[in-house]
Amino acid sequence: MPELRTVATHCPYCALQCGTRLSRERAGVTVRPSDFPVNNGGLCQKGWTAPALLDTPDRLRNPMVRGTDGSLTAVDWDTALDVVAGGLRRIRDEHGPDAVGVFGGGGLTNEKAYLLGKFARLALRTSQIDYNGRFCMSSAAAAGTAAFGLDRGLPFPVTDLASADVVLLAGANPAETMPPLMQHLRQAELVVIDPRTTATAEQAALHLQPAPGTDLALVLGLLHVAVVDGWIDTDYVRTRTTGFDAAWQRALAWWPERVERVTGVAVSAQRTAVRMLAEAGRAYVLTGRGAEQHSKGVDTVAGFVNLALALGLPGTEGSGYGCLTGQGNGQGGREHGQKADQLPGYRMITDPAAREHVAGVWGVPPESLPGPGRSAYELLDALGTDGGPRALLVFGSNPAVSAPNAGHITERLSSLDLLVVADFVPSETARMADVVLPVTQWAEEDGTMTNLEGRVLRRRRLQVPPRHARSDLEVLHGLATRLGEPGHRYPTSPREVFDELRRASRGGRADYSGISYERLDNGEALHWPCPGPEHPGTPRLFLDGFAHPDGRARFGAVDHRDPAETPSEDYPLRATTGRVLAQYQSGAQTRRVPDLNAAAPESFVEIHPDTADRAGLSDGGLARVSSARGHTVARVRLVGTMRTDTVFLPFHFPDQARANLITGDALDPRSRMPEFKVSAVRIQPEVTR
Repeated sequence: MPELRTVATHCPYCALQCGTRLSRERAGVTVRPSDFPVNNGGLCQKGWTAPALLDTPDRLRNPMVRGTDGSLTAVDWDTALDVVAGGLRRIRDEHGPDAVGVFGGGGLTNEKAYLLGKFARLALRTSQIDYNGRFCMSSAAAAGTAAFGLDRGLPFPVTDLASADVVLLAGANPAETMPPLMQHLRQAELVVIDPRTTATAEQAALHLQPAPGTDLALVLGLLHVAVVDGWIDTDYVRTRTTGFDAAWQRALAWWPERVERVTGVAVSAQRTAVRMLAEAGRAYVLTGRGAEQHSKGVDTVAGFVNLALALGLPGTEGSGYGCLTGQGNGQGGREHGQKADQLPGYRMITDPAAREHVAGVWGVPPESLPGPGRSAYELLDALGTDGGPRALLVFGSNPAVSAPNAGHITERLSSLDLLVVADFVPSETARMADVVLPVTQWAEEDGTMTNLEGRVLRRRRLQVPPRHARSDLEVLHGLATRLGEPGHRYPTSPREVFDELRRASRGGRADYSGISYERLDNGEALHWPCPGPEHPGTPRLFLDGFAHPDGRARFGAVDHRDPAETPSEDYPLRATTGRVLAQYQSGAQTRRVPDLNAAAPESFVEIHPDTADRAGLSDGGLARVSSARGHTVARVRLVGTMRTDTVFLPFHFPDQARANLITGDALDPRSRMPEFKVSAVRIQPEVTR
């Protein structure tokens, strides 16, 4: 019988990283919430059921290689790694190092994300590495860096929100996506901006319901109201910011009546929203995916930052601006080098000083490091094309479901000479792979994660993994040595990798050099930057100045523009996508948990009853939702609070229920974030045969 034990760790899902206590008991693994500050003894439905993942019946337990007959067959690890390394060498020799790509994930630990980026750039010598966080947080990251000189989801602890008087939530639905956060919002009056009447909007004092793709026009109007009605903090703007005049010149053209015509949000509601924020003693502006996932996502987030700056909120104790990061390690995942344009410590790969520092830690010449590669969608779009990657290694992601224009991306994945997927369940992408590598999951490994408030956390191992599963670090070590790299360059101990990460991040924007396993295990709450072993960490950024050389925040001169697609005669409706409480991301994990699947078993489309009536749809029937790229099939839900020009679909479901079969490939020019939130569609009954 296995040893009975308990460990303090964290939930495997969203970026709150709720504290939990996992116990291995005779009846199996159980979970209990801890009094960790972000969840204070609470968990959502996903957290409570997380142990069910540990023994899901279709858990990957052996490496598999696709044979000449097209089927996957179990093999030993040496055979699997030899097949992968041989294929990578052959493709690299024939087509060059950039013919090999790597696709990572925002759920990987800091150690995995760090070593994956190092492996790509040294062992593979490829520039072609990016990760699924490009689909989630990249627009807020770009806007935050431009405005503040530093990107951290929340530059203050989550617990600060509990004393807020007013919180504006733009494109965020935490009541479903991170329910334990809502306990910190009980005192505040909520202003919610969302095209749907979500579970969060139902708790709002004020709900603004703009047409999808018009959030930037709305926030330009809110800034206009703030200036014209005399609500701005002129002393703050004068002493702590630059660029206000240029931003105001753009907002000047967005008077409230014009904003109402474009967005559908009444003038009175615009004025009420600004007044509530301005009169509050403590106020916050928080953005989510609804503001980011647009072809103008950076500008949209910058618009909300502008509003917060005009009201004097960022860098003010008890107030601020923040982004509600989504994935479990969405913050740390973008700091340590698995993003196409970045090196560890949130350094830019084009910066000569950054290249020299990281190359010194790695023991290689700076000129040997490749330059920036393609962003996530562009990487996937280039697969199998002339000049694009012929091989792809996927760690911790399921792009066959999560990528936009999913039908096209599935074709690109199918065109590869070699697709390798490391996962612990047979995701839709893993089922397409030439080689599948079974890896450990959350309760079977040690490591660190960084939550949405920049706090570095310890993930602790409860139990040994299945006999033939290996950690991602062991996989990278095995491949690197087969490709001719020295084994010591790719440690398999998470603690050893983290110690190297600390050195690589030293002096960077995300400086972890003062954080250690020892300090974390001793219970210290350490938020980066933490530049030395005696440094207490930085839970609250910007109180003494912003991270630009002059200490001032920057307004962004942004203007509204239409989304890439607008309704037409053929596609008269707007479709927007998002998440539901019981499922997570592509659903590869949560669809395997019986209680969660029972709560949300299939895709659906929310539609106003009048719109449904015109389309010949009935509640509970099947609908075909079509765009210029393809169609998806979903169960009809009549929702009287929906806008009559808008339909909503969750994106967690596979096969023909993939919402991303209809989403497009328009990208933000700065963040390269795809436009998930607006697609022109038509809807009709699905004819079953």
